Amino acid sequence: MQCFNAGKRLWLAAFLAAPVFFLLPNTAQAAFTVCNQTADIANVAIGEQAEGEMRTEGWWAIAANRCADVIKAKLSNRYIYVHAIDVQGRPLLEGGVTLCIDTKKFQIIGKDACWQRNHLRGVFKEVDTQSSDNWTLFLTSRP
Repeated sequence: MQCFNAGKRLWLAAFLAAPVFFLLPNTAQAAFTVCNQTADIANVAIGEQAEGEMRTEGWWAIAANRCADVIKAKLSNRYIYVHAIDVQGRPLLEGGVTLCIDTKKFQIIGKDACWQRNHLRGVFKEVDTQSSDNWTLFLTSRP
């Protein structure tokens, strides 16, 4: 009999707690998402201002017809810089901003003297998020 009462209490507690979960804000929403609409894997790096300096980070390998959340917090910058290449190293985006990248997973602070700091230079596209909290960029076939 006690087992039945314990199960009943558990069910009642779950029933009463359920509405609380629907009232909580959705804090897991991604702020900057890149969706790969090409037929191949896209390798993506991003850049943004952080504490007065340019910061670049990579790599996200995004499968064909998939998306990746590359910035998971509310956007704090209007402009996000994106470098995207296919598996042969060909650009998937046209851009005009040169920032530092690396061949392996990286986080680099600063945009100058890439070679002197043992990094490579990559061309990034400036994406204007229009000061939105969230943004999705769609990659299509090469420009």
